[in-house]
Amino acid sequence: MSAKLKNILSFLFIALTLVAVFCIAFGNPELSDAWDTLRGLDGRWIAGLFLCWASYTFFDALGTWYCLRKQGFRLNLWTVLSVTLIGFFYSNITPGASGGQPMQVNSLRKAGVPVGNGTTAVTIRLIANQFMVSVLSLLFLLFNRTFVYQQLGGGIWAVRIGWIINFAVVPLVLLAAFRRSLVRKLAAGLIGLLAKIRLIKDRDAALDGTYKVLDTYHTAIRDLFRSPVQLIFQCLCSTLSMLALTGSIVFVYYAFGLSGTPWYHLLTLGLLLFVSASYTPLPGASGAQEGGFMYYFNGIFPGGTKNLALLIWRFFTYYIFLFIGVITLLLEKIGLCGHTRRQENHPMTETEDTV
Repeated sequence: MSAKLKNILSFLFIALTLVAVFCIAFGNPELSDAWDTLRGLDGRWIAGLFLCWASYTFFDALGTWYCLRKQGFRLNLWTVLSVTLIGFFYSNITPGASGGQPMQVNSLRKAGVPVGNGTTAVTIRLIANQFMVSVLSLLFLLFNRTFVYQQLGGGIWAVRIGWIINFAVVPLVLLAAFRRSLVRKLAAGLIGLLAKIRLIKDRDAALDGTYKVLDTYHTAIRDLFRSPVQLIFQCLCSTLSMLALTGSIVFVYYAFGLSGTPWYHLLTLGLLLFVSASYTPLPGASGAQEGGFMYYFNGIFPGGTKNLALLIWRFFTYYIFLFIGVITLLLEKIGLCGHTRRQENHPMTETEDTV
């Protein structure tokens, strides 16, 4: 299947899920007038949802920016924000979020960051995000276990599987960082196989390029773990960004003027839903996120408000990334060349402070 056809199918799937969400939101007979309910939402909490989205994006970009500065690359924060938004866009339109990191590396390359260093930066963010979302979800589950087991019942198995899958990424990535000889052998075997079936023309050149990327990545990861300040900073950025994303459900709940469920119970369910649905191999985990929301928050949003809550929550945790991502891509095409020239004309010197 060609890449173009895959993209078309992904967009069709996203469009179908969007239509389904609208049908669910406005087709519920329990709610007499969905539009009046939407107009009656508290604007202050809706503004808070925009703040959640902005905080999630900002802190994730801040972690990438700091990592690049420590490697000696002087990119302004606005450039890294655009790279982050592009990564979010491609993560949300590709199955299993597989396209996000490669496109971020590509955008960083256009901005003057070598592939090895760009790969290191986005991988460090991946490790920090996976580790912190695993820690946060486990802690909130343990402190609110009575509520969670009552609310989810037999559905707790999805949380357990999701937690294992999310956390498994951390040791696998660290293995690639600290067992360099093993990874080099695996890379050599794979490239040799691809060369035999003629998918790679120049085996030696491919090996040389791959080894350079792995060596850069290996060095940067080891430096990260030798720097407690940078490690803590990355974990802090991931904590704030993940809480902003998963905590958006709290703002949705209060926007409807509801009460009775404490904010920490809502946040717990938001974290557990993210963990249990994010590994689904569909664009934006569509289907799993919607179905999970309807199950996890059953009884918390009374009547037909649950369906409208799904629409609002999904917009601020998914569709807004698509809209902003398209705009960011257009702006990148217009302004990136000029930025690249400025980046090349003003490289960071060895004596310059790297924060």
